[in-house]
Amino acid sequence: MFETVKYEVNNQVAWITLNRPEKLNAFTEQLNKDLERAVKQANRNSAVRCLVITGEGRAFCSGEDLAGVKEDMDHGEVLRRRYNPMVMELHKCDKPIVAAVNGVAAGAGMSLALACDFRLLSEKASFIEAFIHVGLVPDAGNLYYLPKLIGHAKALELAVLGEKISAQMAADLGLATKVIPLDRWEIEVTAFAEKLAAMPTTAIGLIKKNLKASWDHSLEEGLEKDAQAQRVAGMTSDHREGVQAFLEKRNPVFAGK
Repeated sequence: MFETVKYEVNNQVAWITLNRPEKLNAFTEQLNKDLERAVKQANRNSAVRCLVITGEGRAFCSGEDLAGVKEDMDHGEVLRRRYNPMVMELHKCDKPIVAAVNGVAAGAGMSLALACDFRLLSEKASFIEAFIHVGLVPDAGNLYYLPKLIGHAKALELAVLGEKISAQMAADLGLATKVIPLDRWEIEVTAFAEKLAAMPTTAIGLIKKNLKASWDHSLEEGLEKDAQAQRVAGMTSDHREGVQAFLEKRNPVFAGK
């Protein structure tokens, strides 16, 4: 089905694994396309309620495969054709997306992690804004997401200095949802993803949508968005189940609809 990613669904979680371990899962045009298609497939599948993106081997993603970069390459056109559609597919996804950063996430690999909703980091993981080291600008949504996560000043510092950011430093900056010891990696990533998959999926999608819109809307517009979203959420079976479970003093069992 896919040439450069592994795709499987278990317990309502779509596991998407970048699968070029010999190249530290560096991006090629095929990998861009495969990841875009995998995210779209998971988002359309009603049996999927959470996505996890991770890397095969010792890296998450080392960014663009520089072996394919040519001297006369139009980098802007490469972004428009390959990266921008991939990032927009992630951005449009209604379901929670977890970046399980198992190793280095450099350049566009860091951009990929930033575009996800949650970032679980292995204690051996690291981020690197590698663009500056080859005379380029952070791309693939990097400069859109980064300042929203850590603020303008710190985002500028990371982008310009291009220094390695350890997992603990990432946690201190607010880039990591959680840092996980190596011996607990698979257990804790799976538990986190399956917890998200068992939550009210429609409500999560509405939360994501309204948070994204909040950067561009006034308070008045935001209040109206709240009302619209709450109307939709209030009509779901998950809302009814949540109220009933509260009244019956039991844990709710959400169906994701």
